[in-house]
Amino acid sequence: MSVSNVYGCHVMAKPTSSICNLNCEYCFYLEKEKLYPENNTHWQMTRKTLELYIQQYIDAQSGLDIQFAWQGGEPTLMGVDFFQQAMELCLHYSRGRSVTHSFQTNGILLNDQWCELFKKYNVLVGISIDGPEDLHDVYRVTRSNKATHTKVMKGIGYLKKHKIEFNTLTVVHDLNSQHPERVYQFLKQIGSTFLQFIPLVERNNSVTEMASKTLTLVHPGETQAVITPWSVPSRRYGEFLNRIFDIWVKEDIGRIFVNMFDSTLATWCGYPSGSCVTAPTCGHAFALESNGDMYQCDHFVYPEYKLGNIHNMSIKDMNNSAAAKRFGQDKSEALSVDCQQCDYKFACHGGCPKHRFSVSPLGSPHHNYLCSGYKHFFQHTEPYMKLMKSFIDKHQSPANIMGII
Repeated sequence: MSVSNVYGCHVMAKPTSSICNLNCEYCFYLEKEKLYPENNTHWQMTRKTLELYIQQYIDAQSGLDIQFAWQGGEPTLMGVDFFQQAMELCLHYSRGRSVTHSFQTNGILLNDQWCELFKKYNVLVGISIDGPEDLHDVYRVTRSNKATHTKVMKGIGYLKKHKIEFNTLTVVHDLNSQHPERVYQFLKQIGSTFLQFIPLVERNNSVTEMASKTLTLVHPGETQAVITPWSVPSRRYGEFLNRIFDIWVKEDIGRIFVNMFDSTLATWCGYPSGSCVTAPTCGHAFALESNGDMYQCDHFVYPEYKLGNIHNMSIKDMNNSAAAKRFGQDKSEALSVDCQQCDYKFACHGGCPKHRFSVSPLGSPHHNYLCSGYKHFFQHTEPYMKLMKSFIDKHQSPANIMGII
């Protein structure tokens, strides 16, 4: 195997950069527009950049299956014609290899035309929704500060009309984290069968630092920072997962898929977690800005983590660069002493590097802010995970647990 094919990679393409039709108070990506002041007038990915990206991304893959991911900002702002063009270019450059697409959207602009495109190209659609109306509309508002839940539900209605399966991405913040059962039952009620719960953890620059900073939110390297009020407390995040798990393990195994539950069960069975957050290493999961700039990760779009621009350097070369390899390995090599000694290291591996800004109980720096929440979840679910593993070891369905608990 050649060196250039040692590392696979995944790219989250943002053809609108940080431009969005919503103004979610907690969004960590909206302020990225400060890094690209020219985006006020030139924020859309050009045809030249789009075609170059598709060529290079396909060329960077060693396997037969090519998975494209489109996000933002809000990707629907590019219009249907842009993505029709993108899908056609993917087919053209795939040279017979299998190409699939995922598309993360707030759902506001979805209509029949969008759904016809999704249906034609079998696009996996992800909808960002934070639960029932009162919990969703607290932070997810329009540029004019108007509620969005009704519009999101209308978009979901179009998906159902066209029989397009969708999954949901729910940001777990300070408010909806207090109502796990309501959030879970609501997501099931609207027809989501694959649920992602993303803990909201953001920090602001301290008052003394803000005057000299371009961005208000900070990357993990910052030392003086304060947790934003909308972030979820660590222990509460674990309790949120536990209370949903208690319903899922009795009623929904095999019918509803929750990313954290599935990843944890995989690790108990000796398989990779399937989530970069709980994998031993990370990296090689890049974010692509509309102008072709590529960064180490969606959560690391800061100048220090820029790998290059596809107009000057290929995705394959950036993927196999020393910087990309080091970023991925740093996750495992920088574990705190507490993590190295933890009984649940196999299931967690220290979590996302973005959240490693706390001091551990043993006094180690660079410890994960969410550690107590993760540990609360792993301890609570351990007996159920062991029982489900026993069924799997016997080549039986883990859903058998629902009949005996």
